[in-house]
Amino acid sequence: MSKGTKIIVAVLPVLLLIGFAQAQTPITVKMTKGQAQVTSLTGKVSMVCAGQTGAVDLKTYDFIKPGCEVSTGVDGRLEMVLPDRSVVRFAQKTKFKLVQADIGARGSRSVGISMTLGKIWTNVRKSLVGGGDRFEISCQNAVAGVRGTIYRMDVEMDQSAVVKVYDGEVSVSGVSQTQKPQPPTKLGPPKPVAGPTVIEGPKPVTMEQWVYIVRSMQQVQITSDGRALKPRDFTEEEDMDDWVKWNKLRDKQFDR
Repeated sequence: MSKGTKIIVAVLPVLLLIGFAQAQTPITVKMTKGQAQVTSLTGKVSMVCAGQTGAVDLKTYDFIKPGCEVSTGVDGRLEMVLPDRSVVRFAQKTKFKLVQADIGARGSRSVGISMTLGKIWTNVRKSLVGGGDRFEISCQNAVAGVRGTIYRMDVEMDQSAVVKVYDGEVSVSGVSQTQKPQPPTKLGPPKPVAGPTVIEGPKPVTMEQWVYIVRSMQQVQITSDGRALKPRDFTEEEDMDDWVKWNKLRDKQFDR
């Protein structure tokens, strides 16, 4: 074996190890208090906060404060990390508001994200405290609360929604009419209101009544009028798409 060949043989394993280490390097972020930090962003993502005259485009490593409303474009995706190191991601054509992102002195947290439209994926860090800990994702018709799990919520234009749990348990409950935020409406001529219709098959429970514990690989659907269908199982095969694949890949890259 020539001298040059020996050098190549000796150096190649080192280069391979460096490349592997770079590919497996966990994602680290600066810890923030009371706000979230953008750790990954593609496409156009804009944000409007109190006191601003218009929307601003977000960039990687920017911070999102409570009260700010964020919109992702047709090709936009956003990943942000909360002060407790929980990871939250948003798909394209999604609108949400960061309501709260507080961490108490003893590690208790109070996190709230309000979804108007689109898809959210959450990888919630397990809580280190007992009572008083709150991590809630809400839409117009439901609230999903956890202490440590992986789940997603999809919200459609008509405010129907689905919550899918991949690991752990999620408590999903209805939002009453008195609690429900009223969506903005466009001014126009009065329109007739449709009368009541008959729902065939299993009757969904009303908004005022339902609370479900949704477990791993289960989903619950919420209709546009705030009613819930009974949770059912789902499989990885029927659920798998580009959005799910991307989230699972990103979850593996975080130093949990």
